[in-house]
Amino acid sequence: MSVKIKDVAKRAGVSTTTVSRVLNGEKYVREELKDRVNQAIEDLGYAPSHIARSLVRNKTNLLGVIVPDLTSSFYSTILSSIEQTAASNHYNLLVCNISEDIDKEFKYLNIFKEMRVEGIIIMHEKINEDIRNFIEKLKIPVIFSSVKPMDQSFVSVIVDDYAAAYDATTYLIGLGHKQIAFIGGDMRDMTSGQNRYSGYRNALADHGIKFVHELVRFGDYKVNSGYALMGEFLRYKHKPTAVFAVSDDMAIGAVNCIIDHGLKVPEDISVVGFDGSQMTELVRPRITSMEQPIQRMGEVTVETLLQFIAGEKRTAEDIILGHRLAVRDSCRPL
Repeated sequence: MSVKIKDVAKRAGVSTTTVSRVLNGEKYVREELKDRVNQAIEDLGYAPSHIARSLVRNKTNLLGVIVPDLTSSFYSTILSSIEQTAASNHYNLLVCNISEDIDKEFKYLNIFKEMRVEGIIIMHEKINEDIRNFIEKLKIPVIFSSVKPMDQSFVSVIVDDYAAAYDATTYLIGLGHKQIAFIGGDMRDMTSGQNRYSGYRNALADHGIKFVHELVRFGDYKVNSGYALMGEFLRYKHKPTAVFAVSDDMAIGAVNCIIDHGLKVPEDISVVGFDGSQMTELVRPRITSMEQPIQRMGEVTVETLLQFIAGEKRTAEDIILGHRLAVRDSCRPL
C-alpha cells in the first residue's frame, strides 16, 4: 500500500493541512511541527504526488515543447537553452519530437492538455487549420520559437531570415563569387524555406548576377541531404565556386561531399552554412555560418511565454533577434 498524506499526518500527530503547508514550503508553520512532519515523511518514505499537488495548487509548472527533429544540431542546441531557462524559473519540460508527423502532434497536444501544461512552445510552422483550432480551444498560452507560422495571431521569436540569407549571399559575392549554388530547405516553410530562398535570389539580382536554375536544390536540413545535393552540383558542367546552405547540417554534408570528390574547401569551393550551431566549430575546416543567436532565442522564448502565463497581454508582434555572420575557414576570395 502506498503511503498517503493522511498517514504522514497521523504519524506526526498533526492535521493533513499542516502536512500540505510543510510540503508546499508555506510560512507560519512552527519549526517544531515542520521537524515532526519531515521526520514522519522520512520514516514512512512518503513521496508526494506531483499531479495531486498540482491539482490542489492549480499550477503544474510544466511547459510543453514540440520539436520537429531532435537529431538536428540546431534544435538540440536551442532545446538545451529552453530547458536551462525553464529550470531557472522552476519549470519542467515535456518534450515531444514529432518528426514532421501531424498525427503525432495531435497526440502530444492531447497529452499536454491532460498534463495541464501551463504553456506550449512550438518549433515548426506547418500547422494546419485543425491544429490551429485545437490550440485555440486549449486556451493555453502558445509561442513559436525560430519559426513564423502564417497565422498572425501567434507570437514568434525569430531572426529576419530573409535579411540573414541576403547577407550570407552578399558575403560570397563580396569575395568575388558569381557561381553561387543554393541548398535550400522545405519551401512549405515560410521562414527557413521561402524567406531564405528569396534572400538568396534578391542578393544575386541586386548585384547583377544571373540566376541559374541548375545551381538551386532543396533538401530537408540534414547532413545526408546536403551531401546528396552537393553531388548533383558537382556533376553540373559549370561547377559552383561557392555554396550557401540554409542549415549548418546541410553545409557539413556539402563539405563532406566536396572532399570525397577529391576537391578542397575552400580552395576549390567555398561553403557558408546557416544557424551557428556548435558543429560548425567541431568540423574541419570550420564552417562560416550565418548565426542565429540560438542561446538567446531559447531564453527569450521561455521568458516571453512565462509573461503570457502570468497574464500579460498578448499581441501578434514578433520578437526579432539580430543575426551575424561568423567567419571561419570555409570561404576564400576568388
